[in-house]
Amino acid sequence: MISRYGIFCKVIELTSFTKVAKQIGYSQSAISQTIKSLEQELGVILIDRKKDGITLTSDGKEFLPYLQSIYRAECALKQKQKELTGLENSIIRIGTFTSVSRNILPQLMKQFKKIYPGVNFILKQGDYTSIQKWVQTEIVDFGFVNSNAVKGIKVEILYEDELLAVLPPNHSLIEYKSISLKQLASEPFILLDEGDYSVIMNAFQKINQTPQIEYEVYDDYSILAMVRQGLGVSAMYSLVLNGFEKGLQIRPIKEKPMRPVALAWKNEHTMSLASRRFMDFIKSFFLKNKQCL
Repeated sequence: MISRYGIFCKVIELTSFTKVAKQIGYSQSAISQTIKSLEQELGVILIDRKKDGITLTSDGKEFLPYLQSIYRAECALKQKQKELTGLENSIIRIGTFTSVSRNILPQLMKQFKKIYPGVNFILKQGDYTSIQKWVQTEIVDFGFVNSNAVKGIKVEILYEDELLAVLPPNHSLIEYKSISLKQLASEPFILLDEGDYSVIMNAFQKINQTPQIEYEVYDDYSILAMVRQGLGVSAMYSLVLNGFEKGLQIRPIKEKPMRPVALAWKNEHTMSLASRRFMDFIKSFFLKNKQCL
């Protein structure tokens, strides 16, 4: 629906009530009445109606740029509303770590873009500490974190990811169906750098064990390559290992250390519409697929 300011601007543009009426689907009398209503609102005569056409009065010339400005602002507002409804040209910024960015986000982003094709994503990968800082400083809209490793921000647990023992193919421990933390602590150990909070180190501390850390590495898949070369044993998350088991021996850990993976955000009310909808989309996905993870 076009406002009276828009109708006035179109009348001036087309210099005809009849042409405007035909273009927007109104009657000529409705267009004329709209202009009269606008003139009454402003307390001036804007248009000089003559048999050979219409012209602006002197007051009309004075008011024209202001009325055009209002109409442009209305059009811009409607366009922005349309963009937000369809999430056109929206950017969703997410803090994440390897298992999520490899196994979780690709399928969710693909499904979401089928609904909102104009949405774009920026994934910023880090550890729990850095992701928490990005959320707090709004460098990202929301992030995936270990809920035990962060504080001062809102979190909602999505699923739990189990740590598994990762061994070289000919290691002596492969004869066991499951391996204890005490057994892992006695071997050269390659530690995954998870930032200020380490799930496996916390698990070792609970049973008063200190692992023989030979290497501390940030990249999950570098650790897998090092284990394949026999440089040590490690503990990696099940979702990271999915599809990368070749050349490795994988065993459950008796104590079953877990990482509670959660969404984290600062303020949902100030978050962009696109980010709120995608976050709700993620929550809904995990609610429906809890048994699949």
